[in-house]
Amino acid sequence: MENILECVALTKNFKGNVALNNVNFNIGKGKIVGLLGPNGSGKTTFIKIAAGLLTPTFGEITIGGNKIGVETKKIVSYLPDHNFLTPSMTVEGMINYFADFYEDFVVERAEKMLSSLSINPRAKIKTLSKGTQEKVELILVMSRKAELYLLDEPIAGVDPATRDYILRTILSNYDSNATIIISTHLISDVEQILSDVIFINNSEVVLCDTVDNIRDNYQKSVDEYFREVFRC
Repeated sequence: MENILECVALTKNFKGNVALNNVNFNIGKGKIVGLLGPNGSGKTTFIKIAAGLLTPTFGEITIGGNKIGVETKKIVSYLPDHNFLTPSMTVEGMINYFADFYEDFVVERAEKMLSSLSINPRAKIKTLSKGTQEKVELILVMSRKAELYLLDEPIAGVDPATRDYILRTILSNYDSNATIIISTHLISDVEQILSDVIFINNSEVVLCDTVDNIRDNYQKSVDEYFREVFRC
C-alpha cells in the first residue's frame, strides 16, 4: 500500500526539552489513525510538524512524497487544538474566507453541514456557543478535499452529543482514499472509527499497529490495551 506519510528519526527539542525522540513510522493511504497518548506525550508537536508549523530538530517527515512545505500544505487540512475562528466574522464570512484561500474547499459541503446542524450562516462567530464554534471549525476543515486530515484533540472539552456529531462528520465527509490522523487521549470515544493506532508516550512511539491486530492478539479493546500499556 502506498504511504501518505513517512516519518524517519523525527526528533524535536525545545530548549533542551525533548518533545519527540527518534520517531519512525509510515501511514498508508485510506486509513483513519489514532495518535494516542497521555497529555504532554508529544502528540501536538507531531501534528504541528506535519502541518508545517514547527520544524524538526533532526530527522524528516514527508507527506505525499514531499518534504514539508508548500506542496504538502496543499493536501493537508489541519484542525488545531485551539479556536482559530475570527469572532467578528460571520459563519458565512469564514466559509468564504476558506473558499478563497483553499482551492480544494467545497462550499456546498460546508453549507450542507451547516444546514444539517441548523447553524445560521449569517450569525457572528462571537454569538455562538463554544460547542457550536467547534462544530463550525470542524466543518471548515472537513470541507476541504484534502489527502490528509490532521485533527488535534477534536473531541476534547465537548459534551457527548457533540462528540458523536464530530465523529459522524469525520466519517461522512472525507474521500475514502484520504487519510485522517486523530490525536486524542479519549480513546474509548474514537476507537469505533479507527483502523490503526499509534501509541506515543514520553516523546517516543511505543506501538504502531492495526485495531484488528490488537483485538485479535491481546483479546482487548484498544482502550483496554492502552490502559494496560500505560498503567492508566
